[in-house]
Amino acid sequence: MTPLRDELMAQLWPVSRRYLASYVLFNQAVADHLGMHPTDVQCLNLLTLEDGPVTTGRIAELTGLTSGSATRLVDRLEKAGLVARQRDEADRRRVLVAVLPDALERFGAVWRELGRDWAAVFAEDSADELAFLLRHMNRTVELSHRQIARLADSGR
Repeated sequence: MTPLRDELMAQLWPVSRRYLASYVLFNQAVADHLGMHPTDVQCLNLLTLEDGPVTTGRIAELTGLTSGSATRLVDRLEKAGLVARQRDEADRRRVLVAVLPDALERFGAVWRELGRDWAAVFAEDSADELAFLLRHMNRTVELSHRQIARLADSGR
């Protein structure tokens, strides 16, 4: 490693910890604003990124929760009127979880409002810088999934 790279890596560790903490605290603030649990907010967020209704097993995959915890999470979301369980038309034995239109609109309105400020953060970045950020974010999402699985496996 070069001295500059070493120095940058030394700076990256505390900055990345602050970055992660700020996102966790931001997520808590969004959850408080919506009157929800932070995990429920992120589950709803992930559900809105799916192509349609999903199984509770898929929710467990998306969140890293156990199947029992994912079921309880869906119970909370359903009780709050945010999702509905429905039979899969292709396989009536399967139950799918769908985000309700009112919840989608309410949730979307919050993200649209907050999104304006997020867009401003990237306004001056070049296409190359945005491509770098996209690669970085995709790699950190993949790493997070691996770390979640690793932590879950070590707890068993």
